[in-house]
Amino acid sequence: MAGYIEDRWLKKKPNRDTGKRERTALWGKGKRYRVKGIPGVRDRSFDTSEDAKQWLASTQTGTTRGEFVDPRDGAIPLTQYIEKHWWPSRSDEPSTAGPMRSKIWTHIIPFLGETVLRDIDAAALRMWKAQLLTRVEASTAQVVWIHLSTILEAAVDDGRLVKNPCRAHRTVKAPKPSKKRAKAWPRSTVDAVRVGLQDRYHLAVDLGVGLGLRQGEAFGLSEEDFDFDAGVVHIHRQLRWDSRGRPYFCLPKGGKTREVPVSPNLAKRVRHHLHRFPPVVCTLLWRNPEPPTSELETRQRKPISVRLILSTSQGKRVNYSTWNKRSWRPALAAAGVLKVIGEKAETHGGRTRRYPVYELSREDMFHALRHTFASTQLEAGESLVSASEWLGHSSPQTTLKHYAHFMPEAGKRGLAAMDEWFDRDPSSDEGPSSDDDPRSNVPEKSLGDQEAPNGR
Repeated sequence: MAGYIEDRWLKKKPNRDTGKRERTALWGKGKRYRVKGIPGVRDRSFDTSEDAKQWLASTQTGTTRGEFVDPRDGAIPLTQYIEKHWWPSRSDEPSTAGPMRSKIWTHIIPFLGETVLRDIDAAALRMWKAQLLTRVEASTAQVVWIHLSTILEAAVDDGRLVKNPCRAHRTVKAPKPSKKRAKAWPRSTVDAVRVGLQDRYHLAVDLGVGLGLRQGEAFGLSEEDFDFDAGVVHIHRQLRWDSRGRPYFCLPKGGKTREVPVSPNLAKRVRHHLHRFPPVVCTLLWRNPEPPTSELETRQRKPISVRLILSTSQGKRVNYSTWNKRSWRPALAAAGVLKVIGEKAETHGGRTRRYPVYELSREDMFHALRHTFASTQLEAGESLVSASEWLGHSSPQTTLKHYAHFMPEAGKRGLAAMDEWFDRDPSSDEGPSSDDDPRSNVPEKSLGDQEAPNGR
């Protein structure tokens, strides 16, 4: 088997005259015993021959099984590994990369960054998790944990760790947020929020509750996406912004393009909106707002022009941040969904403006309209498969996981079927009566006429 131990302090061959190995120029300097000759493994020195023998044996076994990881490769600090090896190799979409980078550089690097990879053990993870939960909600902590686990899994693939410590220890597990049911709005709330918005934004509510669109999908919707003759709308883009606030077009979440049926009354509202507020042409890069640096990126990011049906009063695309702050939250407050908890002053060009500060409520953002769409469809008895396709979910299981409580009749149907099954007189299930049994017309044999057992 490959591999051997070299004594650095003595020459390999003995002296011909004395028969003894003579000292080398390294005598007394550094570690004496060096393990060499294992394919794909760097040499390593030890103070004692016993340590060298043990490491040689374990390394030979590990390389044979394909499980060997040199501890020296895991001596790199987490920050260095992320910044020099892991992050540059990522190719996430800007809408994903921005939030991911923010969480890693805010919640992982400042607290675990100086720790070398091989020292990130159960104790370090428990301490980090406890600190994390004092700063963010459990739902955010869960996402941050997933990012850390992804980083450490890559370190395993890179041969720097034997196992991912986020998965290898039973005493520390990922944060688990309390399960919250998706909340749908009643019709009265939807109507009140709609009234609280500017007329040109009424359609945004209709698109959310009538088609189950996400906010970016609604803001990226074009007049050409509607096929009024077929009664469907094609959802194949969304309007997004990167971490630097630059807009661009891209596919819907998960790349799930889809067709959603449009009810006749919703189609009327869309036509009425288009008549009052003509579409605005918007040209943006596709997939990524960064200027292309190669021919491939030039093709991938080729700008597209879209006639947006939702636009600002200045004839521009809608900026989600400004819209949420200046239009959506005030409408929620006017409808009694949110409360004003303070005031904020902003100074621009020598002018100071004061704006109300609203309580934070993730449950009552634009996504609530999407939940309302799902609720309406499922409570009406629509197929779970159809609802999943219209929502753009990866599978019906995802829809069921989020919206099972919107299906109140699901259990009742089975209960009704069982009730019908047993809707008979129990006595009728005990078999035919003696009057109906054809065997009852056969005369009974007397005891003397009966055959004896075994023909006797």
